[in-house]
Amino acid sequence: MSPNELLLTVFSCFGFMAFVASVSWLKTRGTIDTGTGYFLAGRGLGATFIAGSLLLTNLSAEQLIGLNGSAYGYNLSSMGWEVTAALATVMMAFFFLPRYLSGAFTTLPEFLSTRFDSGVRRMTVILFLLGYGLVTIPSVLYAGSIAVLKIFDIPALLGLEYGTALALIIVLIGVLGSAYAILGGLRAVAVSDTLNGAGLLVVGIAVVWLGLQALGEGSARVGLTVLLTTETHKLNAIGGPSDPTPFATLFTGMIFANLFYWCTNQYVIQRTLAAKSLAEGQKGVLLSGFFKVLVPLLMMIPGIIAYHLYGPGLASIDLAYPQLVRDVLPGYATGLFLAVLLGAVLSSFNSLINSAATLFCIDIYQPWIGKSVTDEQLVRVAKWVGVGITIFSLLVAPLLQFAAEGLWQVIRIFTGFYNIPMIAIVLVGLLTRRVPALAAKVVIVFHIIAYGLFQFSLKALVPIHFLHLYAILFAIEVLIMLFIGAWRPCVESPVRPRQAVVDLTPWTYAIPCAITLMSCVAGLYVALSPIGFAGSGSSLFIPILLGLLIINGLLWVAWSRRSRLRWGDQ
Repeated sequence: MSPNELLLTVFSCFGFMAFVASVSWLKTRGTIDTGTGYFLAGRGLGATFIAGSLLLTNLSAEQLIGLNGSAYGYNLSSMGWEVTAALATVMMAFFFLPRYLSGAFTTLPEFLSTRFDSGVRRMTVILFLLGYGLVTIPSVLYAGSIAVLKIFDIPALLGLEYGTALALIIVLIGVLGSAYAILGGLRAVAVSDTLNGAGLLVVGIAVVWLGLQALGEGSARVGLTVLLTTETHKLNAIGGPSDPTPFATLFTGMIFANLFYWCTNQYVIQRTLAAKSLAEGQKGVLLSGFFKVLVPLLMMIPGIIAYHLYGPGLASIDLAYPQLVRDVLPGYATGLFLAVLLGAVLSSFNSLINSAATLFCIDIYQPWIGKSVTDEQLVRVAKWVGVGITIFSLLVAPLLQFAAEGLWQVIRIFTGFYNIPMIAIVLVGLLTRRVPALAAKVVIVFHIIAYGLFQFSLKALVPIHFLHLYAILFAIEVLIMLFIGAWRPCVESPVRPRQAVVDLTPWTYAIPCAITLMSCVAGLYVALSPIGFAGSGSSLFIPILLGLLIINGLLWVAWSRRSRLRWGDQ
C-alpha cells in the first residue's frame, strides 16, 4: 500500500468513526444522569436501535473470519449457529420479553431474586461476572484484534512487530469501546452499534458483489452462475457427523444454547429490557431475527467465493476472507471497511463492559448499600467498575497470544458451565410457581460438577458432541427442579416485582412477522440442501418455496384485513 493509499485509509477510517462518535454523543447527552438512563437508556430504545445493537453485539470481526473459513474449508453447516437463532428471537419476543418488561427488571439476576431468592441472585451474578471478566471480555478484545490484524496485515502496513501491532490494536479497541460504555451508558452503545451495523451490512454486501464479479471475470451474474452450478457441495447446510455443525445438533443443544444467548444472557438482552414499549421491543427482536437469516449470505458466501477463486490451497481456512477482501475491495473503501470492522469488535466489547457494570451495581452494590444508595452513586460506581474491567482486559488480552489454543478450549468449556443451568432455571421459574429456590441452587451445583466430569474425566469414555450434552443436561436439570418442587414445594409466594413502567400492548403484526421469519429459516434450509442448490435439484424444490410464499402472502393479507376491521370497530 502506497503512502497516499495508507493516508486515505486512515482518513476514511477515522472519519467514519468520528461520525459514529458524534452522533452517539448527540443522542446521549443529558440522558445518563440517572441509573435508569445509564443502565437502560431511560427505557426509551426504539425498534431500530434495539435491532441494530442486537445485530452488532452478536456479530464480531472473528466471526467474519471464522464463518467464512468454515464455508471455505467445509460447507455451510455452521450457519446453524446463526440462522436457528431466529427461533430464539421469536421466543424472546413472545414469551420472555413480556414477562421481563412486566416486572420492570434491569438484570436477569434481579428477576431471579423475585422468583426465587437473593441466594439464587448472588449465585447467578457471580457466574455471569466470572464468565465476562475472566474469559469473555478479554477474549473478545483479543480475538477481534487478531481479526483486524489478519485482514489488514497491520504489522506489514505499519512496519511493526507482530506483538507490538497486536498490543496497539488491543489498546485502541479497548479505549474506544470502553469510552462508549463508560461515558455514554447503554444509549451510546446502542446508537453506535446501530450505525456500525448499517456499515457492516453495506460492506458485507459489497464484498459479496465484488467477489462475484471477480469470480465471473467482471460479471456478477456470471459469477453467481459459477457459484450455483460448480462445487455445489459447498452450498450444503445439512451438516453430516464430520462437519463442524452436524444437522442433528440443531434439534438438541443448539436450541438451548440459542435460548440462553438471546433470552437470558445479560449483555444481549439488556437492550431489549430498555425498550420504550413491548411493541417496540418485539419489532426490534424480530427484526434482528431477519438479520440473522441474512448472515450466511453475507458472512459465509464470501468463503465459498474464495474457494472458487483460490482452490483449497490456502495455508489456513482462516485466510479465506482476509485474502478475498484484500483482492476485491478497492483502496478507497478499505478505510470504511476497517472502521466497520473495528466497530464490530467495539460493539461486543462495549456491550460486555456496560452489562458487567450493570450487574455489579444492580445485583451487588445496590443490595449491599440498601435503599440509601442514590442514582448519582450508582452511575459513579458503574463508571469506575467499567474502568477497572477495561484495565484488567487490556492487561490480560495481549497475553492470550501465548495460549491461543488453550484459550478457545477454555471459552467453550466455561460457557457450557453456566449457559444451560441458566436457561433451565429461568424457564422453570417462569412456567411454575411451586419450584423453590433450593431447586435452582441444586441445579447450578449439579451442572458445574456434571459438566466438568463429562468435559475432563469422562470425555474419552463418552464421546458425545457437546451440543448433545447440553440437551441431555438440560432435560436432567429440569426434571431435578420439578422433582424438588413436588417434594418440597414453595410455601411462600414469590416476591412481587415492580409494576411495568412501559406500555405492554403487543405489536399488531408480531404474529405474522414471526411466521414469516420462521418460513425464511425453513426456505433457506430447503434452498441450501441436496434438494436445492447443493444437489442436482428436486421436483419438490420449487413447489416448497412457492408454497411458503403463497402461505405468507395470504397470511399477511388476512392479518391486515383483520387489523383494519379491528381499528374500524374501535
